[in-house]
Amino acid sequence: MTDETKPLADTDRPEALAQRVYRRHTQALAGLGLADTFDYIWRNNVWGAEESRSGLGSGLDGTARLRAAIPALLREIGAASLLDLPCGDFGWMSRTHLEGISYTGADIVADLVAKNIVLYGETDRRRFLRLDLTRDLLPKADVVLCRDCLVHLSAESIAAAFANLRRSGSTWLLTTTFLELQGNRVIADGDWRPLNLQRPPFGLPAPHRVIVEGCTEEGGAYRDKALGLWRIADLPGAA
Repeated sequence: MTDETKPLADTDRPEALAQRVYRRHTQALAGLGLADTFDYIWRNNVWGAEESRSGLGSGLDGTARLRAAIPALLREIGAASLLDLPCGDFGWMSRTHLEGISYTGADIVADLVAKNIVLYGETDRRRFLRLDLTRDLLPKADVVLCRDCLVHLSAESIAAAFANLRRSGSTWLLTTTFLELQGNRVIADGDWRPLNLQRPPFGLPAPHRVIVEGCTEEGGAYRDKALGLWRIADLPGAA
């Protein structure tokens, strides 16, 4: 059995770059609220990526498979609207063909949203908003893409995000999950860890669809990284 085919054990995963760099900033981040935490992270490139301040996973190489698979999935389920939260710097998504899709890119970092508006502009089918996934009124969408977000949130903030998504009346959630991970670690908001949403404390059912990203970070130790598609009505939390 090769390294590429043998099951991934939690203990076999080395720390990711985002974890290593985050530790240098824990004192500065202590006591900050959610918006201030992610504003600091963006301004100081805490996740350590060179191509995109949204993190290593937001580069063009790391999203090549997604740029083909996401439009195909949207067509398959008949989606006409997409809320991309967090949209980050919109770099890789700007290279994704979303013909016929009404796109809303949103992020908790206000200056990042303003920068996206200047760089990419807004049209009748594309807009950018400043939104907090955990508490703000969210626009209703056929699909909410929440990639590389929940991995940076505490379990408490994830629970708040799920409840807020249910209140939005949106239909589908397409979000990051690590398919072979056995246990979810406790972190503070802004840190990083792999997350399997089918494991406690979340316990989601099997996703309706899965897009395996082809992640090569840390020598393939996170190759089970995927986007899973769930009905938002199936998420825990008050509607």
